[in-house]
Amino acid sequence: MELLWAFLIGGGLCAVGQVLIDYTKLTPARILVAYVVLGVAISAFGWYKPLVEFAGGGASVPLTGFGHLLAEGVRKAVDEKGFLGVFTGGMTSAAGGITAALIFGLIVALIFKPKDK
Repeated sequence: MELLWAFLIGGGLCAVGQVLIDYTKLTPARILVAYVVLGVAISAFGWYKPLVEFAGGGASVPLTGFGHLLAEGVRKAVDEKGFLGVFTGGMTSAAGGITAALIFGLIVALIFKPKDK
């Protein structure tokens, strides 16, 4: 049952993004930023953590989950370090994912050659 909810929640988030791409003039970059900010906002109200507990990877993997990760990192760092945590918490909590994205991006860039369209 957990897999079903993960699929439905994650698929729903992705479907909304696809509808925004297809039927609005929003660029994918603006939709990406909107999803991250939405994840931060929902996390600020305390609603995202129960969603992650309910839907698992369906809620934590999409871009809204990245926003939630940043918000939780800032919240924890502010509790530990005070105001300085506003600047360090988000990157500290997301460092593993950001590092993996950079390393895999570098590996793919070294293996494949870009082509003009």
